Formats: sequence, structure tokens, C-alpha cells
Amino acid sequence: MDMTGQQHIPARREDVWSALNDADVLKACIPGCQELTKSSETEMSAVAVIKVGPVKARFQGAVTLSDLDPPNGYRITGEGQGGVAGFAKGVAVVRLEAVENGTVLHYTVDAQIGGKLSQLGGRLIDATAKQMSGQFFKRFAEEILARQSPEAPAAGDAVVKAGAARQVAAVASSGGGASAAPRVLPAQAAASPAGASLSLTVLAAVVFAAVVVAMWAIHGGLLPSLAPQADGPARISPDMGSVVQLVMAAAIGYLFGSRARRAG
Repeated sequence: MDMTGQQHIPARREDVWSALNDADVLKACIPGCQELTKSSETEMSAVAVIKVGPVKARFQGAVTLSDLDPPNGYRITGEGQGGVAGFAKGVAVVRLEAVENGTVLHYTVDAQIGGKLSQLGGRLIDATAKQMSGQFFKRFAEEILARQSPEAPAAGDAVVKAGAARQVAAVASSGGGASAAPRVLPAQAAASPAGASLSLTVLAAVVFAAVVVAMWAIHGGLLPSLAPQADGPARISPDMGSVVQLVMAAAIGYLFGSRARRAG
């Protein structure tokens, strides 16, 4: 069986080379791989469960790296035994090419199989090999990108994103698509223009009532000690009463303006 292809990986050639020589990365990316041990810089042993059509077997094998040319490529020679299912052995040449937006991994595989596997037919074997190589390269690229990604966002950002995701999910579950109006949360309703207008109206009524009561209290006799006396001058003059009213109006106006700014 011969197979040739290439795969673009959005990462630097040095990073791709490092991952190709990392046993943990390879174990996570090879489909069905259960064990992968690197005994030296050029030798590895592996255990993998592979299913080709109706045949499923556990292969134990050894891999040797040669013609190392970091970070450009190398040659892989491997052989595995799967018991009654048969055996597989082959050679693969890997070459890394640096491009503008990443690295292109070129590979050429020459493999031989025997036993029950050889009886399944070339088309089935080729289809399985292409499927496994596709799974490997997809996981390989994801593993490299995951190692290059920045640290996780702060907890506060995570909470904000989670809240936004819940709102989007709520809109989607209500049957609305991109044109559906988002649901308004209680906090948003309180800060809406209608809610702010209602609160300002109530505050205006309270301010007006407070000024009227103050004027009546000073000039109407609610506080006799401050009102003009028949046998002597008032303890507070009309001018002073006006000043008091202006101070009260200014204070209440300040509160009124602050409330309006917060509402806006």
C-alpha cells in the first residue's frame, strides 16, 4: 500500500517538528493508541487497537526514526504484530515545509500487511488508512494550537461570556433567530428609559411636595417659634426664610440631577 499526501498546519515549522518528536503528543493524536513509549531519541514502542472493516486487533510494534534533519524532516520505520489478524510494516518519509501562514507537512508511506488484513481488499484498507490519517492530522493540528494558545481568561471575563451565552441560548430556545429581539433582563428593565422616566416623575412630585411643606411650615405657622410674633420680631426673617428655601431647593435639585445622570 502506497500513500502520499500533505497537510497544512497553522504553526511554525519548529513547533511542528517538536510535536512530531513528543511521545505524549503522538499518543494523543494516533487513533486507537493505548501506549507510546520513547526509549531513546530515535526509538519508540507502541500499542494500538486498530479496526479495519470486520477485523479488530491489538497491535504491538516498534518505531525507529532515521535520517533526522531537524526541523526539516525524518524517516520513520515501523513494524507491528496483531496476532491472528496479521502484521503491518512500512516506511514513511516526513518533510516539513515552512510557508507564510504555517507549515506544510508532506508525507509518503510505503506499507505492507499480511494475515487476515490482507484478505480484506485494497479499497477497504486504503479507505481506512486515509480515514486514520485524517483523524491523526486533525488532532495533531488541534494539539499544537492548544499548546500555543494564551492562558485562560480571567474568572470575571468567563462569567461575562457565560452570561452572554445564556442569553443567546434563551433567544434561540424561544424560536427566534438572528432577527429575534433579545430578552430584557430585570436589571436592564430598571435601567430602561421608561423606568427612568417613571422614577424621575415620582422624584419630581416628592421635590414639589417638600418645597410646599417647607414654605407652609415657615410662613404658615407650623413652627410658631420661627413665625413673626405680635410682641416682638420674628426669630427668622422673611429674607432668611427665602434663603432657607433656596438652600433646600438647591440640595433637592442636586439630588434630582444626580438621579437623572445615573438613569442616563
